[in-house]
Amino acid sequence: MEWLREWVAFSTASQSLIFYLIKIENALAIHIITRLKWDVFIKLVLLYHYKICRMKKILFSVLILVFSIPMISISQEVVDASVMQKIREEGLIRSKVMDIAFNLTDKNGSRLTNSAGFSRAANYAKETLTNWGVAKAAIEPWGEFGKGWELEKMYFAVTAPYYKPLMAWPKTWTAGTKGLKKGTLLLVDAKDSAALEAYRGQLKGKIIILDQQNVYKHSFTADAKRYTDEELATMAAAKPAAPRSAPATTDTAAQRRMRDAMRAGGGGGAARVMALLKAMAIKEGALAMISTSTRNHDGTIFAQGGGAYKGTDPANFLDMAVGVEDYNTLLRLAKSGTPVNFDLDVKSSFQDKDLQGYNVIAEIEGTDPLLKDEVVMIGAHLDSWQAGTGATDNAAGSAVMMEAMRILKAIGINPKRTIRIGLWSGEEQGLLGSRGYVKKTFTGDQAAAAEKFSGYFNIDNGTGKIRGIYLQGNEACGPIFSSWLAPFKDLGANTVTVSTTGGTDHQSFDGIGLPGFQFIQDPIEYNTRTHHSNMDVYDHLIEDDLKQIATIVAAFAYNTAQRDAKLPRKGKN
Repeated sequence: MEWLREWVAFSTASQSLIFYLIKIENALAIHIITRLKWDVFIKLVLLYHYKICRMKKILFSVLILVFSIPMISISQEVVDASVMQKIREEGLIRSKVMDIAFNLTDKNGSRLTNSAGFSRAANYAKETLTNWGVAKAAIEPWGEFGKGWELEKMYFAVTAPYYKPLMAWPKTWTAGTKGLKKGTLLLVDAKDSAALEAYRGQLKGKIIILDQQNVYKHSFTADAKRYTDEELATMAAAKPAAPRSAPATTDTAAQRRMRDAMRAGGGGGAARVMALLKAMAIKEGALAMISTSTRNHDGTIFAQGGGAYKGTDPANFLDMAVGVEDYNTLLRLAKSGTPVNFDLDVKSSFQDKDLQGYNVIAEIEGTDPLLKDEVVMIGAHLDSWQAGTGATDNAAGSAVMMEAMRILKAIGINPKRTIRIGLWSGEEQGLLGSRGYVKKTFTGDQAAAAEKFSGYFNIDNGTGKIRGIYLQGNEACGPIFSSWLAPFKDLGANTVTVSTTGGTDHQSFDGIGLPGFQFIQDPIEYNTRTHHSNMDVYDHLIEDDLKQIATIVAAFAYNTAQRDAKLPRKGKN
């Protein structure tokens, strides 16, 4: 019997323990045994029964004890407490995460895909991982992305009826002004394409403002928050979603592409009117338009994409994002008939020599002869928008993933499976880098690689610490992840929810049936202040939270690498 031979082959030290137990009182023996790991305990009992059956006194006591304990204790996921402690000490006491974040943000700047800033950050990540001893660090192409874009200069000010510098950011992939230009404000009230005809021939040298009222909303609540115990309990109590014909996760990437198409004139209504207005503005020689939203307030400006970026796409009309307070001031002046004059100087450049998109990939190679070809992945997107330095979106995620790899190398683990890191580009344009990687690695001729893939873990919800994990409907992983979170309950992480979450790179894996997960993070001020804004900078990172994230991610990567089996797929045990 194979199982019996395994027990018989158990260590000499374990056998010696049994012999020692015979010499002491039953009560003390039971006291010692109850503190052993259950898998070890059972091995000891079987070994004892096979080789030392004369020791009936202890055997009787042991069997009573075993069968008085609920069997669920025996079936729990095995977690190596000594390794978890090493990970905690390295991640919480000797952390390098803030230094990594500093290099990704302050030293390299914003990281728009295919920009010089992204290239600087990618090279830093590759070199740093290599210096830590992480193997096969490389900047890998995933497919065609399009043009890079850099803002080189920006000055925007009202010069009449008085002087006032404006806080503003050009939207990405928009053209510059080719030097300092003087312009005047033109109010455009165009609800449909027919109404635009009233402005034909009037746009040269103008800066366009739409008749769009934006009510300033006073804030009576804090920008930053953490999840309450009640909110986490609600997440944990969620029920699996009913099966649907469509994929379980919302394809936010597809939604983004649809919005981009509409902005480019492929849709109807307001989007089509805007596309027609921009085309007219370019033809007639308008300088720029200004735009805002009610989110742009109190010095925070959310500046995102300005249109298409493919290699053959022309430069987009200059669109300046401003705060709602400045926008409303200019709108009131225009509606009153007061002339408003501007100075505007924007210089931007396009990188169109290499249209490929790139990810940073590296790994800690597996050591088990049977399992080393299987892969565990952790990842985050490295790209950002342009107004800030992409600290919470998503240098935080990239920094903690790099730190998790550093932790594992520093403590000298030799994982059974290969642990791989992916730092993605093009996430902000629709999960493009991770989708490209998944397509190249796990589909088509490479479909067999999916059978050797265990799981992917992602961070992309700001600086807030981990409070648990979304199962993406993969119920079989619930007990596993609960066991893995148990050593970190004191750090505030113990919630497992069957719910799905979308909008970031775990969807690329989940979308083709591979186990892909996003952690639950405290929202802090992600949606209220930093997400895609000029305030997304280093000072909005929380050091203790990032240390906690990196520590837990390192533990999850290690535990996934060491399991006897790969993580279960959805609907499978």
